[in-house]
Amino acid sequence: MKFGTINLNGRPCPVVAGSDGAPRPLSDVCEMAGVAAPATILDLVGTAGDDSTWRDAVAANVDKTKSITGPIDWAAPVTRPSKIIGVAFNNRELVKKAHIDPGVPNFFLKPPSALTGQGHPICVDPAWGAVIPEPEVCAVIGRRTKNVSEEDALSCVFGYSIMNDVTSHGLKFGKDSIAVTYDPDMARPEFYKWRHLHGDDDRDAYYVYHTRSKGTDTFGPMGPWLITRDEVADPNDLKVVADIDGEVFAEDHTSNYRFSIQACISEASRYFTLEPGDVITFGTTGKGKGRFPRGHKNILLGEISGTIGIQVEKIGRLENPIVHIGRS
Repeated sequence: MKFGTINLNGRPCPVVAGSDGAPRPLSDVCEMAGVAAPATILDLVGTAGDDSTWRDAVAANVDKTKSITGPIDWAAPVTRPSKIIGVAFNNRELVKKAHIDPGVPNFFLKPPSALTGQGHPICVDPAWGAVIPEPEVCAVIGRRTKNVSEEDALSCVFGYSIMNDVTSHGLKFGKDSIAVTYDPDMARPEFYKWRHLHGDDDRDAYYVYHTRSKGTDTFGPMGPWLITRDEVADPNDLKVVADIDGEVFAEDHTSNYRFSIQACISEASRYFTLEPGDVITFGTTGKGKGRFPRGHKNILLGEISGTIGIQVEKIGRLENPIVHIGRS
């Protein structure tokens, strides 16, 4: 099944896709089915989503209700998750550039306020330097999860969606970074195992805080649909294609992840209690295509206009136009 959220009459409205792919108000379908209607997709994920009787009733009645016609104002499927966890450098090609492979997924957080929906603009100030799209598969957690094994990790997933993990390298290495040199008595060995040292007296440490660079408003386009777990047999076997105004700039596959989706969920759950509705986005799949040899890194959103499209096998297509805003 496919669930989503639209803005209707000034309020978020959960929707479900009919067999024709068009959205129906979930409240209408639930009324027809004689079952309780969750107020939000977050409520659905945490309660009725695991109820097979509820889901069967909704599926049996979805085509008996009217679809929504006219322009649709999409929101992200889950509008207020407790957290969005990103996985950095989770690509076999990208990790080749690493000084030292850490051997585990690297995580960062995006605030829920970064989320935006299908068709809404990605707002970029050209003063932010290199701002790039990152086409990714993401999962929405379906139940409270802590210390889950890799073998059981997918059972914690409610469903899958598409995320554009927009990233500003200009903000990252400008306003979000700082370098320091530690005094000899403070320079612990574990501070330096992740990089090459330049001599015995190299005590430089580099701090990069993925805050503005990952979490600025509109840097989290997601959706439009949230596809239930049963519709995706293997999330590590999905083709991902990204384009600008229809011209493909990246074509890759989730089998190229450095760490599987199961491994990422399991590792994240060791440190973070995963709550229903939490989003984990698993890293860019960005092999270059055509005149874009470096894939998504060739797409500088502050320098071009157009619409970024991301197509993921079995999940759907996400599109968002680029809008340039005033300098800051």
